Amino acid sequence: MRLDHVSYVTSHDQLADTVQRLGSRLGSTFVDGGVHPRFGTRNFTLPLQNGHYLEVVCPLDHPAADSSPFGKAVSKRAAEGGGWLTWVLASDDISPIETRLGRPAVEGHRTKPDGKNLRWKQIGVLGTLVDRQLPFFIEWLENHHPSTSGDAVSAIEKIEIAGDEKTITDWLGSDLQSAIGDDITIEWIDPAQNDGDSGIRAVHLQTPTGVIRLD
Repeated sequence: MRLDHVSYVTSHDQLADTVQRLGSRLGSTFVDGGVHPRFGTRNFTLPLQNGHYLEVVCPLDHPAADSSPFGKAVSKRAAEGGGWLTWVLASDDISPIETRLGRPAVEGHRTKPDGKNLRWKQIGVLGTLVDRQLPFFIEWLENHHPSTSGDAVSAIEKIEIAGDEKTITDWLGSDLQSAIGDDITIEWIDPAQNDGDSGIRAVHLQTPTGVIRLD
């Protein structure tokens, strides 16, 4: 497993403003990622170094936003005012995770404005719905990874997570540091210091103009 991306939620009405604001802070341009028809969401992505990317995602007025686990998670976060949703780990073979969690992965897809079709499988969003410190898992099925869409000028340096390392390790079924790599630091925070909420509080990114903290 390896860190794939971090996911930030906004409302549909605020999507353009959020993408512009975050892109301006990072000195980078987001790419229109298109609609996730199975989940009732759409996103913009910003490529980062080391094969990572930042996703800004919003719910759509679509039945899947109320019925799919990912749509529910995004809609719930948007209703709370938006902000960080979760972090996502990639695997070249998601089947052992399916076996461990006792259910099959769900296939997702989206067609980008340039016509490229992205397909993937994901699992674990039900855990994220219950506890946002828990990442979900993804296996890319076609080689159009969002980290390759545009110039990656920034890199994730640190992630502040309100939660508990043992809880994460048990969820992953493996060592956390080996999953995210040695170049990224995890700073653990008591959820009581995060308004009682678990999950990502902030992401620190090394940019050409210095370190930027996105909260």
